[in-house]
Amino acid sequence: MATQKHSPAIKGAKVLMVGAGGIGCELLKTLALSGFQDIRIIDMDTIEVSNLNRQFLFRQSHVGQSKAKVARDAVLKFRPHISITSYHANVKDPDFNVDFFKQFNVVLNGLDNLDARRHVNRLCLAADVPLIESGTTGFLGQVTVHVKGITECYECQPKPAPKTYPVCTITSTPSKFVHCIVWAKELLFAKLFGDKSQANDLNARSGDGASSSEQAEDVFEHRKDEDIEQYGRRIYDHVFGYNIELALSNEETWKNRTRPKPIYSRDALPNDVSQQNGNVEKNGATTDPSSVSAMISLGLKNPQDVWSLMENSRIFLEALKLFFMKRGREIGNLTFDKDDQLAVEFVTAAANIRATAFGIPLHSPFEAKGIAGNIVHAVATTNAIIAGLIVIETVKVLQNDTKNYRMTYCLEHPTKKMLLMPVEPFEPNKSCYVCSETPLSLEINTSRAKLRDIVEKVVKNKLGMNSPLIMHGAALLYEVGDDLDEAMIKNYAANLDKVLSEFPSPVTSGTMLTIEDLQQELSCNINIKHREEFDEEKEPDGMVLSGWTPATSVVKDDKKSNANAGSTSSASELEADKNNEAETAPGKKRKLSEVSDADTSSVAGDTKSRGKLEVLDDDDDEVVMFDNWDSATNKKLRLQ
Repeated sequence: MATQKHSPAIKGAKVLMVGAGGIGCELLKTLALSGFQDIRIIDMDTIEVSNLNRQFLFRQSHVGQSKAKVARDAVLKFRPHISITSYHANVKDPDFNVDFFKQFNVVLNGLDNLDARRHVNRLCLAADVPLIESGTTGFLGQVTVHVKGITECYECQPKPAPKTYPVCTITSTPSKFVHCIVWAKELLFAKLFGDKSQANDLNARSGDGASSSEQAEDVFEHRKDEDIEQYGRRIYDHVFGYNIELALSNEETWKNRTRPKPIYSRDALPNDVSQQNGNVEKNGATTDPSSVSAMISLGLKNPQDVWSLMENSRIFLEALKLFFMKRGREIGNLTFDKDDQLAVEFVTAAANIRATAFGIPLHSPFEAKGIAGNIVHAVATTNAIIAGLIVIETVKVLQNDTKNYRMTYCLEHPTKKMLLMPVEPFEPNKSCYVCSETPLSLEINTSRAKLRDIVEKVVKNKLGMNSPLIMHGAALLYEVGDDLDEAMIKNYAANLDKVLSEFPSPVTSGTMLTIEDLQQELSCNINIKHREEFDEEKEPDGMVLSGWTPATSVVKDDKKSNANAGSTSSASELEADKNNEAETAPGKKRKLSEVSDADTSSVAGDTKSRGKLEVLDDDDDEVVMFDNWDSATNKKLRLQ
């Protein structure tokens, strides 16, 4: 419970929570037990069975219901006299605008994706409301404080982007199992079961010459008079046999690489198809499509077993058959979901068959699901620790106790004999385009690139704007909004397909574009620089956005001892390694200058003065994709 000293600040506070998942459940409980009286929660998700092992406000009977509403109802049972308002909605909805945010004393984030985090950060800056960010990944966690004009905003430092791979590597020359997973999930699964109208890079590798696209369409189309077993084998032979033979025809590609071996269904399976068929009826009369399983049909039980080529081939054909027989209505609208058992089985089998062809070690369904879903399994204790730290920082913010703000990192292994590593916040980055409005620079081929490339790859994907407006001087190039008439919508849609240098006011080297998002009340400038060529491997987008420089650290002269345990300050790169331990008296506050040499010797370049753990997500099992899953699961995680 809150102390008498903190009580007035807590009881009078109006708090907005964004996210009611793993961190959110623990946070709402802790806020209520700490004496907070007025809390609002926003969460668009519903409760799933997989949430129940760590989101303790939910029960089996709540599956399918709103997380925000059930969390509210659960807490009101033991704190009936406080006010909790729930919103089953997306925080990016127009209703949650700057005016909505202005009514709160503090905003607490427990989100699971970068896009929503950036959106909330910008609304908090526009509304001048303090934001407390948080995230967990397994045993690792963090809590950071963001106050406009005092500390850096959430976007003052670039965040790690999910790993991407060049199309040519995925489609032609995979060398890691993750490449096979991406191929199976993003290309093959999408081609067979997803939106048929969407372009797919699998097309370009499914034939040769000018007829490649046409041939690909013929291959993947299920013919009306075709038996589903024949269709499955035809797809199998095409993607694992013919396509690999086609890739082998380019001798130059394989001069310094191990040549793959095409696999056809006749090689992987006996001729007697009926002996290999699964029992579809074993799935019973299930009403839940996501519970249909090829493993059940074939009697395979242990998801941690590594399947043989024959077993993978049987699973591949059985899963494809089950999609058409049990879930036919969904075909054409499916996207991969890590909680969809049949989708995981299909992707695992397809990835393993492709891995076999390219001489890559096979993985179990459990491992494959981890890679495909970018999963690091959640730890309930970490969520509870992080929730407690959020409340501690919330009290400091409400009391305007700026000297004691801390960014705190929860570690898996002791560092400097601590599992909780507090660090003094950093000043706003003067080069941050969000809170300091510093211009960005975009290198792009203005003679080839279209406005659509800037809108999709930069404005929406990298800058995270939802309702962008793009101007070149006084000329309005692009805008979205509900108040546009039909003629304006058509005009802006046409502009998307115009080459940058061919606009009436050409966008060329030296052009300054102004980008605004009225919902987020954010504006930034982008300086265009023409560049002819880009490295397909290192710069797959065909453009380079830059403008980040390291933030300056806050160096304080306060040498007084601080009685608050855990207030040790460090700007070092944190690493879970006993070899890096340093003796520090508990409770003693150190200046950044005192630790920079001792703690940052292994940090390269300009980042040496501000090592930081970046946890992108809350505990909903979503993290960036690992380059090497095996090493990631067997080694200590390095804190970036």
